[in-house]
Amino acid sequence: MERWSMEQLYRENGKIVYHFLLSLCHDRFLAEDLTQETFLKAYQALERFDGSCKLSTWLCQIAKHLYFQYLSKHSREIVTEPDETAPADNPQPEEAVLYRLELMDMLKEMQKLPDQMREVIYLRVATDLSFRDIGEILGRTENWARVNFYRGKETLIKAARAAKWEDEHE
Repeated sequence: MERWSMEQLYRENGKIVYHFLLSLCHDRFLAEDLTQETFLKAYQALERFDGSCKLSTWLCQIAKHLYFQYLSKHSREIVTEPDETAPADNPQPEEAVLYRLELMDMLKEMQKLPDQMREVIYLRVATDLSFRDIGEILGRTENWARVNFYRGKETLIKAARAAKWEDEHE
């Protein structure tokens, strides 16, 4: 069994774990804290990693358990605040406002999706994980992850079309 240094472990998997946690908690400070705690726990338990899944999948499983522990300790709903990102290429102020409104509408629609479907979409988009990895992280199959992503995407597209139609016919 290969022995990794903490630095190597973090360098190769840090972004994946951070984005996974951010997709769960929507709080970059909490995601950063939990990412560091994940790597500490993983490094302490590295001898128990059996290689039956990818290392990044194993780390995301640890991260998910730490996040759920955090939620149970704090027993409160975490408020979701989208990042203050705007489109690139220095858009005009009107374009930036429209982009932000569209983003807010899309995030609101995503909140209406079932939890696991929303989680699959976040994992796919935010971390670019494969459907196989997403299935492993969520304790499901690759096909289940694909189907949930597709259905969620279709639901969001229909909602966007309906909103556009309403705007055009007001």
